[in-house]
Amino acid sequence: MGKKRILFASQEITPYLPDTYMSNLGLELPKSSIEIGDETRVFLPKFGVIKEKTNNLHEVIRLSGMNLIIDDFDHQLIIKVASIQSARMQIYFIDNDEYFSEKTMFHDLNGKFLKNNEERMIFYCKGVIETVKKLGWSPEIIHCQGWFSSLIPLYIKLIYNEDPLFKNTKLVYNIFDNDFDGELNADLINKLLFEKKLNTKDLSLLKNPSFVNLSKFAIKYSDAVIQGSKQINNDISKYIKKSKLPLMTHNEEYSYEDSYNTFFNNIIEKKDLELSEKK
Repeated sequence: MGKKRILFASQEITPYLPDTYMSNLGLELPKSSIEIGDETRVFLPKFGVIKEKTNNLHEVIRLSGMNLIIDDFDHQLIIKVASIQSARMQIYFIDNDEYFSEKTMFHDLNGKFLKNNEERMIFYCKGVIETVKKLGWSPEIIHCQGWFSSLIPLYIKLIYNEDPLFKNTKLVYNIFDNDFDGELNADLINKLLFEKKLNTKDLSLLKNPSFVNLSKFAIKYSDAVIQGSKQINNDISKYIKKSKLPLMTHNEEYSYEDSYNTFFNNIIEKKDLELSEKK
């Protein structure tokens, strides 16, 4: 098939963040996508541990400046970009002075889970979508990698579902074994309910916003699932099987670039079939 339009909303990408399986995948997937001719956009939270001068980040004035409303308060969206020359890839960073100024990712300097991680997650997910809207770019697939991107499927399916840019977009959630201890702030549901299109039934899985429930929630509003890690939580694995969504399992015997490309193609072709049937 022809080139695809893929949005990669990632939680970690090397070399900006520590070298992990997820961060390496965050780099290699869009890199291989670009190499085969796909049109890509890559997004990453601008965590405070990312060094701006070292990585040559600079603000994109034409994309920055809008305010995102979270819990009835305005928060300025700042968009920065940097390039990985060896991969011919540009990265968009979602930034905000309140949410991403600390020199950390998800824990404070004493190792405690940040109390506002749920707001930071909301801001990142909304920020990605609003930036894509400002770019006027219509992705065929949004690949969500890691729990920090887990609200994007909900936003696309229930809040931005009438936007022509996302009319035919398919959501693919990539689940990893990056569990976190405890739960996010229980006010997560109330903060999401400021979106007038949502109701408590839509958000029922988030009454106890643990890693497991957050993962199930993302899967609920996705069109396909990828098992990014060799081992994942058993409860999540059962939920995926029950969902009967298209699933790409973790298989180290094959080139993951080819596996992902084939999986994305199949998802898009299924979409095209659905559209032709409606006609």
